[in-house]
Amino acid sequence: MVANPKIVVTGRIPDAALELLRSIEGSDVWTWLDDEAIPTRIRDEQLADAHGAVTLLTDRVDADFLAAAPDLAIVANVAVGYNNIDVAACLGRGVVVTNTPGVLTDATADLAMALVLMTTRRLGEGERLIRSGTSWQWGMFMMLGTGLQGRTLGIVGMGGIGEALAQRARAFGMQIVYHNRRAVDAPTAERLGARLVDLDELLSTSDVVSLNCPYSDATHHLIDAAALATMQPTAHLVNTARGPIVDEAALVDALANGVIAGAALDVFEHEPEVHPGLVELDNAVLIPHLGSATVETRTAMATTAAANVVEVLAGRVPLNAVDT
Repeated sequence: MVANPKIVVTGRIPDAALELLRSIEGSDVWTWLDDEAIPTRIRDEQLADAHGAVTLLTDRVDADFLAAAPDLAIVANVAVGYNNIDVAACLGRGVVVTNTPGVLTDATADLAMALVLMTTRRLGEGERLIRSGTSWQWGMFMMLGTGLQGRTLGIVGMGGIGEALAQRARAFGMQIVYHNRRAVDAPTAERLGARLVDLDELLSTSDVVSLNCPYSDATHHLIDAAALATMQPTAHLVNTARGPIVDEAALVDALANGVIAGAALDVFEHEPEVHPGLVELDNAVLIPHLGSATVETRTAMATTAAANVVEVLAGRVPLNAVDT
């Protein structure tokens, strides 16, 4: 148990999470309240005597971060992903790493389904037309999209979010195939009508491909020029996972040259920068990393991270430890 711990919060989080951290007896909770990223100098000054750190997915927790925090016991990441954290370096220093799985499943699946609708029905393109002030009138062949009933959704990464998306897509009458490191259990597969296939089959047979897998060296540029060429020219790509899973330059070429019909992205390869070619394309739907952006979800994420800090500093096992 750590007595009178100092906890550094690297960005603004909901008050409910801050109150939970402050409930630790004798705690000193320091929070960076500016909307801009915390400067390294200020961060390191505050980490010098910190016992816990609550980080955001925009923070890089690496050797330099750890070197500035000799007394650190836990890094609680307010995200389900943790590719911003050098987990091996943390564990080597005896620093516990936690994340916030589960609490953002529904919000992210809702957004993924919204993006499926936006790209297949050309909704972003239609809204831009209205906002541009361009004259228009209804026409039989105006801005035709494609329906979802009877279409195939290919889900790459069948974790909690992938399963939740499959459930939503089934309600729209879609057929489900998925690619995953392991098969889902039989009752889940039956309930979702989901069939495990290899990646090439998924890409070549799906009308919509949704990326819901973790980011790692193995999934970096998983969707490259070759993968895009495997997809049908009428197919759409949706990414609510992590930006670098997609080679954005290859995606721009594929969208511009009719290799695939459209794409909808919530995440970007060099976020917050967006490939300029994407911005110019009408068949690209682009939104600024809103997957978990509901009041309820962001509050649950932050309070889960705070609860992990409470547990570790009390000498107990955290709720969501990352061990790989």
